[in-house]
Amino acid sequence: MKKVLIFSTAYLPLIGGAELAVKEITDRLVGDFEFDLICARIKKELPRSENAGTVNIYRVGWGWGKIDKFLLSWRGAALASKLHAAEKYNMVWAIMASFGGLAALKFKLKYRAIPYLLTLQEGDTPKHIASRAQWLGPYYKKMFMQADYIQAISNFLANWAKNMGVKCPIEVVPNGVDIDKFQETRNNNQKLKEELNIKPEEKVIITVSRLVKKNGVEDLIQAMSFLPENTKLLIVGDGEKRAHLSFVIGNLSLGKRIFLLGSVSPGSVADYLSISDLFVRPSLSEGLGSAFLEAMAAGVPIIGTRVGGIPDFLADGETGLFCEVSNPKNIAEKIELLLNDDNLRQKLIFNGKKLVEEKYNWNIIAKQIKAIFRKLKIEN
Repeated sequence: MKKVLIFSTAYLPLIGGAELAVKEITDRLVGDFEFDLICARIKKELPRSENAGTVNIYRVGWGWGKIDKFLLSWRGAALASKLHAAEKYNMVWAIMASFGGLAALKFKLKYRAIPYLLTLQEGDTPKHIASRAQWLGPYYKKMFMQADYIQAISNFLANWAKNMGVKCPIEVVPNGVDIDKFQETRNNNQKLKEELNIKPEEKVIITVSRLVKKNGVEDLIQAMSFLPENTKLLIVGDGEKRAHLSFVIGNLSLGKRIFLLGSVSPGSVADYLSISDLFVRPSLSEGLGSAFLEAMAAGVPIIGTRVGGIPDFLADGETGLFCEVSNPKNIAEKIELLLNDDNLRQKLIFNGKKLVEEKYNWNIIAKQIKAIFRKLKIEN
């Protein structure tokens, strides 16, 4: 059995697109490979080590949030060397060019014969990425240059790697969707609508987003002031901007039409999508945008911006609609267009579901990742 050592800044139960991708892929490859994963502890209640299904998790640090992330590059690399002495890893896999990626780099520089795969999942703004690169200095570029293979979840991120000057192969393999979970029959969940006080004649807009600036949630809230009273907005997710967004909602007197629902379980996202008429995320930056794909799988038409990896799956007028960045009035215009044109809605729903089935199914994606492992010559 071949053994793969994964470095990730965080891992489950802390949930993000990157963490979910690792789980979905390793679940499907467990019969062929064994996986150990080193990450930052971040929270004190998380154990230093545990088995989570298909992955053995090793957490470094004291549960001190950002401090543990900074320590990961050193303590993680040291732990990796200790584990390698016993496990004899066949490959090292870094999830993002961040703190986990830096630990993977240190391991690679020590054990140069071991193949090193770098996965790019970044959804940060170019400004944020530039600040990280400046802080890490020459080590940032080395994370790319020392890689034997780079997998990017979007063409945007693949081009970013090319611009870094890498010489190794670069392949786009996106994140995916649990098709079965999101493509169950869309029942009219009357109980959930009653809990939210949504009347039958009202239209429901949904966004599933971390409440951070880059996801453009404030622009979507502002857009609601241009829309008729019979439209309501569900905001699923939490983050540092929650208090500010709550203030904006109150200041616009939209408290009865906008619901800040906070974090919900992944299974509950499908329930909220099932009562929604359209999904909107007017992102300022986006590595790919898995929440869009989940909405498409659930039969909810999407509106997004032409940034980052979104154009990989959003073809304007075919699989979704583009709105302008930081333009609430334009966002509202696109929402009204989609709510008032049922033929267009049905076209986007059909095309969106078909695209997700054909390209963004985790079963397909796991096979593509396995093929990359094969190219790195660690297959069984």
